[in-house]
Amino acid sequence: MQQATELSGDLCHRELVAGQIDMYVEYTGTAFTAILKHQPISDPREVYEQVKRDYESLFNLEWLEPLGFNNTFAILVRGDVARRLQLKTISDAARYAAGWRAGFGQDFMSRQDGYPGFARTYGLKFAEPPREMDLSLSYQALANGQVDLIAGNSTDGLIDKLGLFQLEDDRHYFPPYEAAPIVRRETLERYPHLRDAINSLAGKITNDQMRKLNYAVDGERRDVKEVVREFLAEFDLGIRSLAQPQLLVLETRR
Repeated sequence: MQQATELSGDLCHRELVAGQIDMYVEYTGTAFTAILKHQPISDPREVYEQVKRDYESLFNLEWLEPLGFNNTFAILVRGDVARRLQLKTISDAARYAAGWRAGFGQDFMSRQDGYPGFARTYGLKFAEPPREMDLSLSYQALANGQVDLIAGNSTDGLIDKLGLFQLEDDRHYFPPYEAAPIVRRETLERYPHLRDAINSLAGKITNDQMRKLNYAVDGERRDVKEVVREFLAEFDLGIRSLAQPQLLVLETRR
């Protein structure tokens, strides 16, 4: 197997189309909105089927089965607050928003599936305009009581580590960001075993597992390869060397 490469953003897509890499893992919502320029929708299967059809017809690329986790936006409150107020959903929390402070990353404040539509959907009005802050700092700001509600990533390891609680998106505002491998059709034809080998991962990696893996790398500063090897051994996923194709390391940002 050739050395895996780590890329980010639209560069992954361009490199795949150009044949510089053979596959990478993408989020369905990112492909749907950022690459294909569709307006966001919330039905996971509809999004997946649409990107699968469009990528085959436009780019000769094949989407394989989703891996199981959905790295969508996570609306978070402190766990003790959720328990005390018996909060389960964003609608539950909206009743208290007038007395709360919110903190959001610049990306969430500006993107089309971010704050403006979110606030309209849930009728949110906070005690003061939301603070714009670095996403990595917003988790600590919430845990320390500097803000009362933030928008994080649903697979971030700090959610569990800091005792935060993810509210259910009960009005289905946020689009899905299911992780799934995209492979060049020529590569699948050249290596017939590849499709079944990769699809053996379908549905095997949960949000909780991704949180633990992300925290091991981002929080504990452990080596990515070591964390992956331990994960494969622990869950006996049966993935060994796929031989030949150049693979791309999963990157957890949308």
